[in-house]
Amino acid sequence: MTRADVLITAADLAEHIAAGRPVTLLDVRWQLAQPDGRAAYRAGHLPGAVYVSLEDELTDHTVSGRGRHPLPSGAAVEASARRWGVRDGVLTVAYDDWNRAGSARAWWVLTAAGIDGVRILDGGLAAWVAAGGALETDAATPSPGDVRVAHEDLYRGALPTLTADDVAQFDGLLLDARAPERFRGEAEPVDPVAGHIPGAVNAPSTGVLSAEGIFRSDADVLERVRGAEKVGAYCGSGVTAAVVVAGLRAEGVEAALFPGSWSQWSADPSRPVATGE
Repeated sequence: MTRADVLITAADLAEHIAAGRPVTLLDVRWQLAQPDGRAAYRAGHLPGAVYVSLEDELTDHTVSGRGRHPLPSGAAVEASARRWGVRDGVLTVAYDDWNRAGSARAWWVLTAAGIDGVRILDGGLAAWVAAGGALETDAATPSPGDVRVAHEDLYRGALPTLTADDVAQFDGLLLDARAPERFRGEAEPVDPVAGHIPGAVNAPSTGVLSAEGIFRSDADVLERVRGAEKVGAYCGSGVTAAVVVAGLRAEGVEAALFPGSWSQWSADPSRPVATGE
């Protein structure tokens, strides 16, 4: 696994488009405080990009007991991907404008479903604009795609995952991708219980990114995981942990995602909670 298997630069994407090669662009604008990115999409997006709702299309809120952002089924992913115009053998690029959270979630979900050729736009929307890329405001109406998923259950899909029971007996390095104050239990703006999973170490998702939102090949967390035989990652609800998973995978390190993350773990009063460093 190389960096180019996970990420694509704005320059390479522009070259790909200029050469007339097909590409499906997914605008996955999402922020913790502003989960609906439709207004941002309408204000300006990459030409031809279709808006993807992390809350409605990359999550199945009808599933209970698996945290705040349960994974969708393979059938739902296939239907959504075809609606977005994703085609077999055609490059798919997901981008966002906030800490790579939305695009990493899309990359993880589609890849876990068995869809090949999905990349994250390194640096997101800002990198595209900085490289001189144009934006448009008209909503895209792509032709239906033809992609097929290989996995119906993403919890047992093409990317490694951990269940809450797996985490309880995990003998590898478990990374908590939330902000330090949430890890320590000093603040918890979303979930009812503050703290972290005992044995986890804090590795904020922003730590794998530069100030410009580019994935860092020199991120501190890479030094931590070099000698680990097993690596797992979680966050609040499985979204920003995908940023850490993507950053590690781009550098050749495979990490398993705990999709339910802290929102699932902390909802079970039988699970232990740690605070502090």
